[in-house]
Amino acid sequence: MWLTLIVAAIIIVIDQTGKAVVAANLPVGGAWSPFPGPNPFFQIVYTYNTGVAFGLFKDLGVVFILVPLIISGVIVYYARRLRPDQKLIAFALGLMLGGALGNVIDRVRFGGGVLDFFEVGIGSFRNASNFADWSIVAGVFVWAIAMFLDERKQKKQPIAAEVDSSK
Repeated sequence: MWLTLIVAAIIIVIDQTGKAVVAANLPVGGAWSPFPGPNPFFQIVYTYNTGVAFGLFKDLGVVFILVPLIISGVIVYYARRLRPDQKLIAFALGLMLGGALGNVIDRVRFGGGVLDFFEVGIGSFRNASNFADWSIVAGVFVWAIAMFLDERKQKKQPIAAEVDSSK
């Protein structure tokens, strides 16, 4: 459980710090490209998003505060039931929890929207997101891998126990 909470706290600090740095150094709607060119693939931007990750489902307001809080409760409940050897799952849950709460903090502070500051894309196919969004996505991928590895480990344990008992 502690690993999940520590990772979540680190994610929230990084996310909120990144947002504060962007807000202090760019005007709303502004952009800065660390790799300048006529159409940079990656930019730091200052924009507000009233949807969920990557700008999907805009303007559902309080739903995007309540749903992440419910999901956060489920994550904490699940994390408390992990075995001590399930550290990768605990880490993944921390990534998801930190991302969810990082965006909830924004929605409460900014009246329903989140500050997005990473923009990637080509031409008019561009999308803005933030560290919390990427943390959630990374957490889901790490969780899927961790669940796969944990399942494989659980399947091998009975076989190992049988081999040991036959000696």
